[in-house]
Amino acid sequence: MAEHVLFAMLPVVFKKLTSVLENKITRTRGIHSELKKWERKLSLIQAFLEDASQKEVTSKAVKQWLNDLQHLVYDIDDILDALATDIMPREFVSESQPITNKVRKFIPSCCTSFSLSTRVGSKLDNISTRLQELMDEKEKLGLSVKNEGSKDKNRRYQTSLVVGPSIVGREGDKKKLVQKLLSDESCNKNYSIVPIVGMGGIGKTTLAKLLYDDQLVKDHFELKAWVCVSDDFDSFHISKVIHQSVGGEHRDFVDLNLLQVALRDRLMGKRFLLVLDDVWSEKWEDWKTLEGPFFAGASGSKIIITTRKKELVRKLLNHDHPYILQKLSPDDALSLFAQNALGENNFDLFPELRQHGEGIVQKCDGLPLALEALGRLLRNRTDEEEWKRLLDNEIWMLEDEGGILPALRLSYQDLSACLKQLFAYCCLIPKDYVFEKKDLILWWMAEGFLHNSDTNETMECLGEKYFEELLSRSFFQRVSDGRKVFVMHDLMNDLATFVAGEFFSRLDIDMEKNVRKEAFKKYRHMSFVCEGYMTYNKFKPFERANSLRTFLAMPNDVQSFNCLSSKILVDILPQLPLLRVLRLSSLNIDEVPECVGNMKHLRYLNLSRTGITHLPESVCNLFNLQTLIVCGCYMLTKLPDNFLKLKNLRHFDIRDTLLWNMMPLGISEMKSQQTLSNEVVVVENNDLFISWLRNLKNLQAKINIKELHKVQSARDIQEVNLSQKRVGALHMGWSNVFDVSRNEKLEKEVLDALKPHCDNLKGLEILSYGGIVFPNWIGDPSFLRLAYVQIEKCGNCMFLPPLGELPSLEKLSIRELNEVKVMGLEFLGTGIAFPKLKSLRIAQMSGWEVWSTKSGVVGAFPCLKELFIEECPNLVEVSFEALPSLRVLRLAGCSDGVLRSLIRVASSVTKLSISRITGVSDEVWRGVIDYLGAVEEVSIEKCNEIRYLWESEAEASKVLVNLRKLQVDDCSKLVSLGEKEEEDGCNQLTSLRILYLWECESLELCNLPNNIQELSISGCDSIASVSFPKKEVLLTTSMPPMLEVVRIERWKNLQSINELTCFIHITELEISDCSSIESFPAAALPNLISLKHLSIVDCKSIDVDSFGRWPLKLGFLSIGGLKKPISKFGPQTFPPSLVVLHLIGGSAEEEDVTSGSQLSHMLPSSLTTLELYELRNWNQFQRDSNTSAPSKMSTFKSVQR
Repeated sequence: MAEHVLFAMLPVVFKKLTSVLENKITRTRGIHSELKKWERKLSLIQAFLEDASQKEVTSKAVKQWLNDLQHLVYDIDDILDALATDIMPREFVSESQPITNKVRKFIPSCCTSFSLSTRVGSKLDNISTRLQELMDEKEKLGLSVKNEGSKDKNRRYQTSLVVGPSIVGREGDKKKLVQKLLSDESCNKNYSIVPIVGMGGIGKTTLAKLLYDDQLVKDHFELKAWVCVSDDFDSFHISKVIHQSVGGEHRDFVDLNLLQVALRDRLMGKRFLLVLDDVWSEKWEDWKTLEGPFFAGASGSKIIITTRKKELVRKLLNHDHPYILQKLSPDDALSLFAQNALGENNFDLFPELRQHGEGIVQKCDGLPLALEALGRLLRNRTDEEEWKRLLDNEIWMLEDEGGILPALRLSYQDLSACLKQLFAYCCLIPKDYVFEKKDLILWWMAEGFLHNSDTNETMECLGEKYFEELLSRSFFQRVSDGRKVFVMHDLMNDLATFVAGEFFSRLDIDMEKNVRKEAFKKYRHMSFVCEGYMTYNKFKPFERANSLRTFLAMPNDVQSFNCLSSKILVDILPQLPLLRVLRLSSLNIDEVPECVGNMKHLRYLNLSRTGITHLPESVCNLFNLQTLIVCGCYMLTKLPDNFLKLKNLRHFDIRDTLLWNMMPLGISEMKSQQTLSNEVVVVENNDLFISWLRNLKNLQAKINIKELHKVQSARDIQEVNLSQKRVGALHMGWSNVFDVSRNEKLEKEVLDALKPHCDNLKGLEILSYGGIVFPNWIGDPSFLRLAYVQIEKCGNCMFLPPLGELPSLEKLSIRELNEVKVMGLEFLGTGIAFPKLKSLRIAQMSGWEVWSTKSGVVGAFPCLKELFIEECPNLVEVSFEALPSLRVLRLAGCSDGVLRSLIRVASSVTKLSISRITGVSDEVWRGVIDYLGAVEEVSIEKCNEIRYLWESEAEASKVLVNLRKLQVDDCSKLVSLGEKEEEDGCNQLTSLRILYLWECESLELCNLPNNIQELSISGCDSIASVSFPKKEVLLTTSMPPMLEVVRIERWKNLQSINELTCFIHITELEISDCSSIESFPAAALPNLISLKHLSIVDCKSIDVDSFGRWPLKLGFLSIGGLKKPISKFGPQTFPPSLVVLHLIGGSAEEEDVTSGSQLSHMLPSSLTTLELYELRNWNQFQRDSNTSAPSKMSTFKSVQR
């Protein structure tokens, strides 16, 4: 489908031709007449493109003609770009000063000799010949002039995003799979697999996301991880993503074994949920390599696998009953299509379109991706003829070439020529690769795609509009993890690869296809995914690709070290003189390749996160360079002397470098500059700071200005004129020291002068400002995009600005404004206050007394989901009408009045956390409970007036119907959970699953329901018993059937554990620092058939004859610090599942491993990790007894505590 590039490229080529033809230098060099012939012939050919674009769908000859024409246009563009670039240095000299000897030294000799006709003559002849051949061939193909272009080709772009519709038709699927995930189905492993199988585009990933984010699922699993596997089943990459997702430390592992040992330790005894999305590999060894650490998890762990291949599930996983995801029903499909096309759930308001809509839906065959794509295509088009034309399009009759759905090809077909070109370029993005919008726009700009003569918009603004248009049509998808990043669906990626044709190469694809080396000559654009080490042989075919315009290294976020063979930089890069885009980000290079300075076409150069120390002078010859990115180059300390020659530089990213104070003074003369990402520190009489910012146009960066208290005059800041600059994020800081040297009036003038343009500002931080009031622009509703505000340590401020008037504010943090006493109308403003605010944190406001929203304000905080108020001891009056959306409430260091006032107007809170709240008596707390009907998690810390949480469990259960987790920590007067313990027991808090009781020194009794799954008691010195409904005492008889985790620490009154049969379902048991326990039934341990994690340490009174036999599934064991030393435990029978062993010395008796007759029995062959604490003479004993480490052991350490 080459016509999409031709339609877009030819206007650009004509514009360049006109520019070159107008230059007097080309007029006198014998080139002018040849270029005029090109212009005439290309104009004639352009008239045939409409007919060719329609015929190429069915004619291979026409398709080949278009491909040949596109190659020719690429070559013409290269020639014209070279001519324009050769002219550029002369123009640079003429506009600056007469040519002096000094200036001549840094103008390339090729430009001063300027023998154009000599250097390009043969190329001109070659192009003229090929152009004539194409003119002749079009006659043979029967191409004709067609003037009636599709009326939709150049329709105005809808740049506003369409709100994504709700998930349609998957409610039943979700319900069934949630049941599977929560069930404890019998399985011979501790984890089971839930495969979801279906064809591409049917919604497997969407369904998996619904399951992953379901609240019941979140509560059920302790650890969760999501990995997009795709067609490259890389066990190391997958293991590393899982390890990081479950909270493992971020570090580089030298091999897979060490990584999987660390992952196993993280999963040990934990119930986990893992999603492996889009699995293709059917290799048994791939799965066996990956699954090792999963056996360490707790029983009931689940792994969701989504795949298109049912046979993979049967062969690889021995799973005969995967969940087959069916296509949407006709009714659901019609509803989804209507939502995307009409913004309605049905066709009731558009009856004339229903018949055509049903026809289109039928052709989409129930595939959600196709329905969404075509629905977005028809968005806001209600002309019946348009719908009919789409339904009758001949593309529906084509086979699914390359697996590309006709529906998606139709969606592509509807794009304008420019959008087609931009989308095809996206084939360079690897499958499942997460990318940023700004990166893609800068690539498009460098390739010359963002030109529109009809408007005066910048290329960046045009790229933004085009991107939003493609996003609104579902060609891209947002990554829903809070980051502003995007991804392409696999089928959309396949579509981009299909339409891009023979001009693009993604190295991972072409290596798999064994593409002929000759084909590399044709490539114009190439990308590759960075790997640990990339050899020369992989890139060798690109020695022939001397027409390449794009060389994109795509770093993998998980792989932090990427080693590229130096031979590639030395032998291949010099063969690529036509590059427009060069990205060498995150590669192990310490100097810029010498050849880069000769790439005169280069527009985009990314050297970020490399080890370079300087930019060579030759880089200053890159007159076309628009984007230079060196962020994260910590070793970079010097810019070239002639840096200001880069007149076309628009984006210079120097974040996380030492360059900010090394900017040449003339940088303000770089008129094209749009972004200069930076952090600025003001110093006395810092003229550089002022000069640097003064004349930069269209600034769109994050600016961090520190130590503004050193500014001597507001006039200096006014010269910056930020009000004319489009700053994305503005961070301003003064000194934390408030003394007599601070000038309140001057600081207000400075802050007032720092007002940025209101169009672009999204983030604002003000730290340690010393004025009494804020300037009027803080809180001005004209800042339509401002979404985040942080104000901290403004020690003199007495009033807050009217931030409630900001229409897009979503997150607000106010901290340490100790002179503020009242928050009222001056904070809320007029109208609906804080219409979009989702998160509000107010902390360390020692002078704050009153917070009111009732006086003349209607519906304040309608969207507030999270509220944190911390360390505001004098706040006594809080007046709200309602907080209807509040879900998370955390209060710390406040009075009970704040708690009572807020909980009454926030009936939807699901997570409540209170800490150090004064005045919370039993009576006050029971009044609070009445409003906790929706609450799922409650945490109470250091509330030292509470003695009982509720009068009785029966009364509490009437309100706390959703309570799943209760944590009580360091409440010194708490005696019992309930004041009245029913004689016959009670089991009415049926939703409660997790209970933590920590450091409650007065706690004596605890009656718990049978539903408890996890129980942790620590530091409760006075506790005498913990009972369950049948008044059975803890650790002596039967325990609740659902109990899986028990942790007991520092329980002084616990004297004996007589029975373990009660722990039949326990997966994790920890007993530590219980000094009074004397007996423990070690012989019964093998009966704990579910136990994976066992820790019995620092209980110095436990006198056990022998620990010798262990539970069959035990994977983690920590033992020692008991009455009898480990060396006297006797022979051990460790299960083959044991992989982690911690041995602790410091027993009541003398601990010396050399006193043991044989210690090698302590080291089972399955062991991978051994840690010893306070075991003396270990090394001597190991030498004397020839004790050797197990063959699998990778971690060993010995510590004297």
